[in-house]
Amino acid sequence: MRPPALGMDPNPRFRTPSSRAEEVARIAGMQTIQDLLDGYRRFRLGRYGEQAQLYEKLARGQAPKIMLIGCVDSRADPSEIFATAPGELFTVRNVANLVPKYGTEGNLSGVGTALEFAVQNLGIRHIVVMGHGQCGGVHACLQGAESAGGFLGPWVAQLVGLREEVLAKQPSDSQYAMELAGVRHSLANLVTYPFVKQALDQGSLELHGAWFSIGEGELSWLAEPAGEFEIISH
Repeated sequence: MRPPALGMDPNPRFRTPSSRAEEVARIAGMQTIQDLLDGYRRFRLGRYGEQAQLYEKLARGQAPKIMLIGCVDSRADPSEIFATAPGELFTVRNVANLVPKYGTEGNLSGVGTALEFAVQNLGIRHIVVMGHGQCGGVHACLQGAESAGGFLGPWVAQLVGLREEVLAKQPSDSQYAMELAGVRHSLANLVTYPFVKQALDQGSLELHGAWFSIGEGELSWLAEPAGEFEIISH
């Protein structure tokens, strides 16, 4: 069962329907490096020209207050979903939006390094973990990919215990249930980082969860780790 709707003030900054329609129409054409470079040229002629002063300001430093940990899936782009401008969202993306427990990856943890920089250097006030529908990493775990070796196997193995819990409850949609459980899993692991725990105890940091439905374009929000996901009204 999908969560109920929750009222929240909408973000007033939306691109015009015509410009968004043009972008959507171009998606199928982004297949070559030339397509990529053509996209850069459109950026220079369009968005950069409109925001040149903002980029000049950002060249002197960044001061985002929200960090988002999301999935690498190309269909769940945080800057699109939240209509953010450059410099507003500090983002980390990996397969299945996972946060490993503190200390499990040594000092070469991409997530841990970004967390430390965000909390201790940038003074981030909010960390959001966002999952999404049809997540390939979650699907891989449900299919037993942890035994495949390579890089993907050990990575999704972080969800094996969670998988057994979810399947034991026999949900009608195990993929969806695992995606939500994965967000909760990462939120719980965030608290194992000493600097995150300290900031939480001091009241200078808050944790949030989210889940994005690709097909419906709907966002479900988890205001409290122990709470329930609720659809944001739009």
